[in-house]
Amino acid sequence: MKQILNRLINQELLSKEEAKNVLVNISNGLYNPSQIASFLTVYMMRNISIDELAGFREALLELCIPVDFSAYNTIDLCGTGGDGKDTFNISTLASFIVAGTGIKVAKHGNYGVSSISGSSNVMESLGIRFSNDTGFLQHCMEEANISILHAPLFHPAMKNVAPIRKELAVKTFFNMLGPMVNPSFPKNQLVGVFNLELARMYAYLYQNTTINFTILNSLDGYDEISLTGNTKVISKQREQILKPEDFRLQPLKAADIKGGTTIAASAQLFMDIISGKGTVAQNNVVCANAGLAIATVNNLTLQDGYELAKESLNSRKALDSLKKLQRISNN
Repeated sequence: MKQILNRLINQELLSKEEAKNVLVNISNGLYNPSQIASFLTVYMMRNISIDELAGFREALLELCIPVDFSAYNTIDLCGTGGDGKDTFNISTLASFIVAGTGIKVAKHGNYGVSSISGSSNVMESLGIRFSNDTGFLQHCMEEANISILHAPLFHPAMKNVAPIRKELAVKTFFNMLGPMVNPSFPKNQLVGVFNLELARMYAYLYQNTTINFTILNSLDGYDEISLTGNTKVISKQREQILKPEDFRLQPLKAADIKGGTTIAASAQLFMDIISGKGTVAQNNVVCANAGLAIATVNNLTLQDGYELAKESLNSRKALDSLKKLQRISNN
C-alpha cells in the first residue's frame, strides 16, 4: 500500500487491474485502517479515472454475495448520495411507487454516511428485515414487487471499510460505486449522480453492458430529479435535458424537498408521503423520479410514466407494497 499511496500522492493513476487488486486486498484485510483512510482521502482531492472506477466496480461485483433475480425484469432506483442537499428519501419512495405499478424492484441501499438518513436507516426504522437469504428475498419480490438489498449483507469485502467511512462522514468514491454494484445484477437501472462528470463516466461504463440504463443529474447539483431546475438525462439511446415543464409541473424551491433532521423524522416524512399526506411538491418530485423509472423499464413516454406513478401513489398501491414488505419481515 505504501507504494500505491506514494504513486497516488504524485498524481499517478492506477490501471484497472491495480485498482481492482487494491479493493481485493482491502477485503482480505491486508491494509490497516490508517492506510485505508489515506487511500479514500486521495480520491476526495482528485478525480477518479474511468479505469480506476471500473476496477473498483469489478472487484466488488466479483466479491459480492449474488442474488438470482434473473426470472424478473427488475430495476434498481439508486442515487450516489453525496450531493450535500439533505433531501428526503426520494429514490426509496420512488421505488415503492414503481413497485406499486407491478414492476419488480431490486432496491440496493445502505445506511447514510454523508447524509442524515440513508435508505437503510428509513427501511430499518419502518420494520423492514434485512436479509441475504434468497428464499426470503424472492418471497418479497413475489408478494410486494420489491426486495430490499442492504449493501453490507452482500458486500462482505466492505466490512473493513464501513467503520472508516462512518468515522470520516464525508462522501468517498464508495458513493460513486454504490449504484454500480447491486448484487442482483438488475436488467434496468435509474441512477442519480451528484455531478455531470460522474454521469458521463457512468454512461461510458454502462454502454459496455447489457443494462437498460437511465443516468441523471440535476444541473443544480442533486443526484435525482429535483424539479428545482433542469436535469441532464443520459440513456443508451439519447441524451436530453428534462425541465419541470416536461412533466407539466412548476419548478420547486430547495426548501420544498428538504428531508428530516433525524432518522425518526425522515421515517415519519416517508410514511406521510406514501400514505397520501405529502405536500404537492413532495408528491410531484417522487412521481417524477418514479415516472422516469417506469418509462425506462416499459419504454413509455415520460408523461405516461409520470401518470402511472401518480396513480400508484394516489391509489395507495405504493403503500400496499410497503405494508406487504412489513408483514413479510415480521413473519
